[in-house]
Formats: sequence, structure tokens, C-alpha cells
Amino acid sequence: MTDTAGRGRAEGTGPEGREGREGAAKEYVAPADRGRTTIADGVVEKIAGLAARDVVGVHAMGGGLARTFGAVRDRVPGGGKSVTRGVKAEVGEVQTAVDLEIVVDYGFAIADVARAVRENVISAVERMTGLEVVEVNIAVSDVKLPDEEDEEPPPAPRIQ
Repeated sequence: MTDTAGRGRAEGTGPEGREGREGAAKEYVAPADRGRTTIADGVVEKIAGLAARDVVGVHAMGGGLARTFGAVRDRVPGGGKSVTRGVKAEVGEVQTAVDLEIVVDYGFAIADVARAVRENVISAVERMTGLEVVEVNIAVSDVKLPDEEDEEPPPAPRIQ
């Protein structure tokens, strides 16, 4: 059989059916198998970052320095909030590994928060990308105390 990925109809397939003129059976390749899909590290980082932030008890993502720079960047018009702050992913052809750095709210059991983050990230990444998540490493860099000020101020109102 001729490799036909993206180049039209295979030889021997047409009005006669899947068997060619000589009557030899040709292997059929489903359209879904005619090409390759690659997923960038940044795609997995965004999915993992959003999934981690959805867990109750996660106050913020990233270490102190990353959060400080992120707070400055968030104040710049057009800077936007980075969903990948505190997230690093390595993506292979069929597997991925994710490293997260989180800040946990005071009063939450760190082990329970880490377990919930790990489960949520694995579920979201595998469901959306089809990649197997081989590991999710979590580093807890800080605990947010109730009386501490946020490094990231709430957004200013758009109208006054």
C-alpha cells in the first residue's frame, strides 16, 4: 500500500471498493490515523495550572519571586494573568510529567490539598490531551496566613 497521509486517495480504493483491480485486499487506514498530533509544553502547562487553581485550599501558584514578578506583570496593561505561573511540563509523544509550585491557604491539610491537586491535574490533562501523565510533582512553597496581605491586589474597577 502506498503511504497516503494527506495526499489524496490510496491506490486501489475507489468505485471498485477496497480491493484493487487485481483483487488483492488493501489495508484501510482510518482518517484519524493519517497524521500526527503534537502538543506543546505550554498547552499542558495551561491545563495543569487551571486544574490546580480549581482545588480548594490552593491560594496561589509559584514561589515568592515568581508571584512578585507576576503581580507586577498583571498591573501592566495587556500583561494579563499568567495561568502557567508555577507550572512546568515536559511533553513526550505519549506521556507527560508536570511540576507544580503552590501556596496553600492556612488551615488546610497540605497532604490533602496536594492529593486533590494531583488528581485534578492528572484527570484534566489526560482527558484533554490524551497523554498519559506519569508524574505530578508538587512543591509547597508557602502557606497563606489569614492576616497576610495578598501580593496580587484585586483588579482595579474598570469604571469610576
